[in-house]
Amino acid sequence: MTTHTHRYADAVARYFEAWNADGAEARAGAVAEAWTPDGGYTDPFADVAGHEAITAVITAAHERFPGFVFRLAGDVDGHHDTARFSWELVSTADGSAPVAGSDVILLDAEDRIRTVLGFLDRVPEGA
Repeated sequence: MTTHTHRYADAVARYFEAWNADGAEARAGAVAEAWTPDGGYTDPFADVAGHEAITAVITAAHERFPGFVFRLAGDVDGHHDTARFSWELVSTADGSAPVAGSDVILLDAEDRIRTVLGFLDRVPEGA
């Protein structure tokens, strides 16, 4: 059963702000806003900690998929200090979404992200 839904939705909104921030300075600021200083991010391609490393992972995704944005796919669900949600990487040109995944985030007492555990559900050939 989900409780305090706004808590999870707000944290996920900050997460997407970081992933969709345009430019290095905006991206670094959004990461600092969303994650704890020692926060981590782990998916099949990355296992990093700290704002600088997380920003680098996000920058690499933007370089690999220019003209794409991350969007929530479905509802955010959560309990205690944990939330889960699904997302898609969507082309701003044609609306296609070649990459999709599901993430689990762990929050601190101030609702900043301590850890992201990412899973890729759809990845294009050769990515």
